[in-house]
Amino acid sequence: MGKSPQDDHSIEQLKEQYEKLNERKIETKTELKRAEEDLATLQEDADQEFGTHDVAELREKLNTMEAENKKNRLEYQKLLDKIETDLAKVEKENKQPAASESETND
Repeated sequence: MGKSPQDDHSIEQLKEQYEKLNERKIETKTELKRAEEDLATLQEDADQEFGTHDVAELREKLNTMEAENKKNRLEYQKLLDKIETDLAKVEKENKQPAASESETND
């Protein structure tokens, strides 16, 4: 059988490769630990603020909140439209007597 390309590596090269891989392993473990700590913190925050950290439940709560927000915005818009209509009516009523008075003064 022939030699594979890996057979040509010296022990120093293999040690160097091992060290690099070991460093990556340590970095990855550190990042994983940090990510797990961040996740735990975020889950605690979600539990405190929303009563759960379950993604499906949070998604359901979000959908409910968005629907309620939409309903509230529509109600608010209706109120603003009514105020605007009432204001235009009052303005129109106030202009008419002034016009009538100027006609009688002529």
